[in-house]
Amino acid sequence: MRITESKKITDFFGCNVFNDGVMQKYMPRETYNELKEVTDLGKPLNKELANKVAKAMKEWAGDMGATHYTHWFQPLTGTTAEKHDSFISIDKSGNTVLEFTGSNLRKGEADASSFPSGGIRATFEARGYTVWDCSSPAFIKKSRNGAGILCIPTAFCSYTGEALDKKTPLLRSMEAINREGVRLLKILGVDAERVTANVGGEQEYFLIDKRDYNRRDDLKFTGRTLFGAMPPKGQEKNDQYYATIKDRVSDFMAELNEELWKLGITAKTQHNEVAPAQHELAPIFCTANIATDQNQLIMETLKKVADNHGLTCLLHEKPFAGVNGSGKHNNWSIATDTGVNLLTPGETPHENAQFLLFLVAVIQAVDDYQDLLRLSVATAGNDHRLGANEAPPAVVSMFLGDELTAVLDAIEKDEPYSGVEKTVMKLGVHTLPRFIRDTTDRNRTSPFAFTGNKFEFRMLGSSDSIACANIMINAAVAESLRQYADKLEGAENFEGTLHDLIRSTVKEHKRILFNGNGYDDEWLKEAESRGLLNLRTTPDALPAMLEKKNVDMLMRHRVYSRAEIQARYEIILENYCKTVNIEALTMVDMARKEILPAVAAYEKDLADTLEAKLKMLPELTGRYERRTIAKLSGLVDEIDAAAEELDSATIRLKTINDVAEASYYIRDVILHKMAELRVVCDEAEMLTAEKYWPFPTYEKLLFGVR
Repeated sequence: MRITESKKITDFFGCNVFNDGVMQKYMPRETYNELKEVTDLGKPLNKELANKVAKAMKEWAGDMGATHYTHWFQPLTGTTAEKHDSFISIDKSGNTVLEFTGSNLRKGEADASSFPSGGIRATFEARGYTVWDCSSPAFIKKSRNGAGILCIPTAFCSYTGEALDKKTPLLRSMEAINREGVRLLKILGVDAERVTANVGGEQEYFLIDKRDYNRRDDLKFTGRTLFGAMPPKGQEKNDQYYATIKDRVSDFMAELNEELWKLGITAKTQHNEVAPAQHELAPIFCTANIATDQNQLIMETLKKVADNHGLTCLLHEKPFAGVNGSGKHNNWSIATDTGVNLLTPGETPHENAQFLLFLVAVIQAVDDYQDLLRLSVATAGNDHRLGANEAPPAVVSMFLGDELTAVLDAIEKDEPYSGVEKTVMKLGVHTLPRFIRDTTDRNRTSPFAFTGNKFEFRMLGSSDSIACANIMINAAVAESLRQYADKLEGAENFEGTLHDLIRSTVKEHKRILFNGNGYDDEWLKEAESRGLLNLRTTPDALPAMLEKKNVDMLMRHRVYSRAEIQARYEIILENYCKTVNIEALTMVDMARKEILPAVAAYEKDLADTLEAKLKMLPELTGRYERRTIAKLSGLVDEIDAAAEELDSATIRLKTINDVAEASYYIRDVILHKMAELRVVCDEAEMLTAEKYWPFPTYEKLLFGVR
């Protein structure tokens, strides 16, 4: 259904969500107030209240046409999972009734051994539990025929209590930053009951014609093109960026927005991105756990709606070589329950001091745990994206802009700030300048950029869950806040201690600050001299997960247990190995079954043409046919040899049992073999007549949607 002129967004926004308005309509006031105390103040959810909520939720879901319910969770596969149960039950008299109890709402059971567990669960240890996350609203997903499924956001854990999902550690990290943030604010004399991490996750994606997608095994099996020569035009002119949106894409976006708005997702911004066929969607900020749930729904809805329009949505980080990849810009900030953004400078000396303290807390966190931030975005797909075409490099650094950097320089040197006012930056004396325009420029090459009242973490890949990055940001910042609270608590000279704390933090962690061009080779050399890490690939980054300082910090804040850390290390590396192995096998298959026969067929037809021409006109040289046949014949041999070498490398990979060793072999051998095979196949594509090429080319894929 499309939006009509008479249909206002406000009339249907959130209509498929068990939101505040719905709860007030379907629940008695007393029940509603009890539930709000649970969701807002963290009070325990008792059985009686769960039954009341379940009754209201079932009535609403029935009125909305829902026939089933599911515990909707986010296992370590990187996607979401759901098992549907109907509301149908049989009473003692044998009559069919509709039933949904507090027990059904609060807890479900899933097969824990069938999801990635990193060794936590063996095949014979199958029991796992899904547990209702009442801080994230339930919603209804509807199929094309109107049937509805009540989706209850849940956490997922093993029978023995270990987290087997991405939501549980995220909620733990949010509690850590709340605990330490409130503690520090109380020391500063600020009345706050909660500190919450808020996130706005921008989403980039490609749209291609579904018919073209279906003709390419690499897209179907891996989500990216493993072969493909660049067409004469790519993104050189940047004429796709912010350009007029094509009608077919505009129709897709209209339906996408309506579906997202029904789910209460505040889809705000849409536009064409730089690369041909690339687009972007951005919602409004919300709490980190709800933003994570919504981003998973955004990715799912993108694919579903694209299919309705004869399109396919590609969420791979680098679906096409030679043009921009797709990422997520994770806009992160922290705020109090009174609505104060702790990363807003403010207009009074006290607010300035508070801002500076939380600012340097983030600076210290990014510097101390740059390795955790890097590995939080580490995937096989993102390894192809980072470092070029407007994606940040693998080296983590922070951009603050010239003016804020100058403020911190003045603090470090204990000198007057030579900006709008010459005042020494001390508590009760200084005032940050009041800016009419943004205090910072934008730096698209910076991994972690301050953009006025938030930080934009730009390293996330487009297919990844934003939970991973926000877990690490929250935990690292919570650790900085903990250290500051320890130092300031009971300080005899509070103002002096606070000033010295901010000043020493700037001095000790300024190496992470860089406002320049992240693509510059000189910066990479300078970063190394500063002691910053350049973890280029997933196998380079993942060992940091097990380093003592990281394990100690994550366990200190109860974000992960030791077993959960070890499990995620193995799961991420295993996923990396499986992903690249599938790509390698697909390449060999396509080269042997499609590319080589196509080139050979073209060679044969050229040879037949040459023979016929010379028979009719012996004086002709047949230069074009001879030259092309010679080149293609050489390339056929090279393709065959390269495919054989890659195939042999995948066979060797099967003999490596250690996941770390396997990942290094992939990084050092298989990826190089894949690149060699691609080079010769792409060269053959440039020489082969288009009608012979066995699958759609880049020209068709990138420019085929009209």
